[in-house]
Amino acid sequence: QVQVLESGGGSVQPGGSLRLSCVASGGSFRTYTIAWFRQAPGNEREFVAASRRGGASTHYADSAKGRFTISRDNAKNTVYLQMNNLKPEDTAVYYCAADSGIILSSIWFARHYDYWGQGTQVTVSS
Repeated sequence: QVQVLESGGGSVQPGGSLRLSCVASGGSFRTYTIAWFRQAPGNEREFVAASRRGGASTHYADSAKGRFTISRDNAKNTVYLQMNNLKPEDTAVYYCAADSGIILSSIWFARHYDYWGQGTQVTVSS
């Protein structure tokens, strides 16, 4: 059973930065695609970024391109999401998801991920 745990959320002013961390344990970390999703009140959970298994490639939502960077440290079973130039519309609960069998065309959709963390709140406000 894979366990996923996020950390690093908090409150920041517009233009600020945060780094989220996601630790996935209980499986072969290198074989997992790890993704970040977010969900604001009243909204559906939306894709933010993903790191394909083994770090083969990274993928971003348009809203994240140029501001967010996803990276992974296989030795630490950890994926990071560096978020810069944060905006109020980035306010949401951020979730980390993991899956070993997901194909590239499916990485954008929450329903294809088997393992989820509890989420970490990110609030961007002046």
